[in-house]
Amino acid sequence: MTAPAPNKAPLGAGQRLAIDIGPIAIFFLVNYLTPGLDLVKLLAGTAAFMIASIAAMVYSLVRTGRISPMLWLTGILVFVFGGLTLYFHDKYFIQVKPTVIYAMLSAILIFGLVTGRPFLSLFLEAAYPGLNDAGWRRLTINWAAFFAFLAVLNEIVRHEFSYGFWLGFKLWGVIPLTLLFAFANIPMLMKYGFNVGDDDTPPPENG
Repeated sequence: MTAPAPNKAPLGAGQRLAIDIGPIAIFFLVNYLTPGLDLVKLLAGTAAFMIASIAAMVYSLVRTGRISPMLWLTGILVFVFGGLTLYFHDKYFIQVKPTVIYAMLSAILIFGLVTGRPFLSLFLEAAYPGLNDAGWRRLTINWAAFFAFLAVLNEIVRHEFSYGFWLGFKLWGVIPLTLLFAFANIPMLMKYGFNVGDDDTPPPENG
């Protein structure tokens, strides 16, 4: 009889950050470095984004033996909206993808609150060790509201500003805002059992 495979070690904070931020960082880098028209830059960046997302999912599977629900969700949406962008040669699809992701995450978290299911702990896994049920509920409310805010904000920026401004907003606006929001929750979470000494890296922005 074949012995069961040994449990693989979980990803470290730096590895999780690379998996979450890496694909979107590659999208911006390729978009910036590709010469030519904005459409050429967009298509090159989108293709690189999709390839990097595959690489992140494969790396997670090889290192941990699984792909997290969050990574599945963002990966599938990257392929759907990235594929539509490449097929139609239209920036609309890649620009609306973050809105869909943020709105879905907010709706999922709210549904979890209403039905008493710990969806946020499933998404964040070991990012907040020691956090008790009351802390998870408080954190879920905060993230649901924040994701709803990001969905509205993305729609405002993509409608009211240029594609170039939207790119800068994604890189220099959303990512810092998300990290600041995550760190701002830490003092509150420490009152609910969160052990910041084990793993003090909050989840980065996805999408």
